[in-house]
Amino acid sequence: MKRILSLVAALAFCCFFTVSLQGAEAEKIKALIIDGQNNHNWKGTTPVLKDLLEKSGRFTVEVVTCTKEDSPTFKPDFGKYDVLVMNFNNDRHDGRWSEETEKAFEKFVSEGGGLVIYHAADNSFPQWKEFNEMCAIGGWGGRNEKSGPYLYMDDDGNVIRNEEPGPGGHHGPQWAFMVDNREPEHPIMKGLPKKFRHCSDELYDFMRGPAKNVTILATAFADKEKNGSGRHEPQLLVIDYGKGRVFHTCLGHDVKQCKSVSFIATFTRGAEWAATGKVTLPVPEDMPGEDEPAFRE
Repeated sequence: MKRILSLVAALAFCCFFTVSLQGAEAEKIKALIIDGQNNHNWKGTTPVLKDLLEKSGRFTVEVVTCTKEDSPTFKPDFGKYDVLVMNFNNDRHDGRWSEETEKAFEKFVSEGGGLVIYHAADNSFPQWKEFNEMCAIGGWGGRNEKSGPYLYMDDDGNVIRNEEPGPGGHHGPQWAFMVDNREPEHPIMKGLPKKFRHCSDELYDFMRGPAKNVTILATAFADKEKNGSGRHEPQLLVIDYGKGRVFHTCLGHDVKQCKSVSFIATFTRGAEWAATGKVTLPVPEDMPGEDEPAFRE
C-alpha cells in the first residue's frame, strides 16, 4: 500500500510539475519578428533580436521572412501573437503587402496588439497612411513636409512640430552619442539614467510623419560637427494607436549596435511594454552612464 501511495504521489507531482511548466510557458509573451526586406543587415540583426528577447525570459519568438516577391501573398496570422517586431524596410513605393494583410495588421494593433518599430522599419511603406501613424515619424522613401511635421525638442525640452518644407530622414556618420531620458517615470524609462552613452550608431534626424498620439521618451543631440541637425532628435518614442501600444526605437543600426547594453535594455523593456503595458524587466546592472558605452557578447 505504501508503495502504491508513493507512486500516486510521484505521479501527482509529475503532473503538477508539467502543468506548472506549461503555465509558465503560456505566460510568456508571444513575439513575431518580421524581416526579409531592408537596406540594413536584417539577416544579421534578426537572430540577435530574437536572442535578446528570449534571453530576457519574457518572450517566445517566431520569425517570418517576407521578400519583395512574397509581398503580394504575405499573410501571417497576426492574432497568434502579443507583439510584432518590424525589422523590415521596403523604403520605396514597391513591396506593399496586400490590402487584406495591411488591414489585418491595422486591426491587430488598433484592437490592442503590441508593435515594435526597430530602426529602419520607420523608413517602410511611405504611402501606407495607417502604418505611418503607428510609427509617428519616419524617414526617406520620398518623405517630406507632405508626410507631416518634422518632430524634435528644443533646448528647453518643448516638443516642436516644424511644418516648414524639407525632406524627411537623414543621419551623419556613426558616433557614440548621449541619450537623454525625457520621460523618467514612463515604465520603459523608469530607473534608467537621466543620461546614458549609446555606442557608435546612426543618429536619425529630420524625421517627419503624422506625429499623432506620440510621446518622446528619449532624445539625442545631433551635433552639427557630426553633420547633424543641431537639434535634440527623438530616438525612443511610444505611440497610442487605437487600443494598441507602439514602441519605436531609432537605435540599433547593425549587430554591434544591437549588442550594446543601452539598446538591449530599451529594446527588451520597450517590447514588453508594447505587449503588456507594463515593464517587469529590471534595469541591467551594466547599464552605461554618461562616460562609456557598454556591450555584451
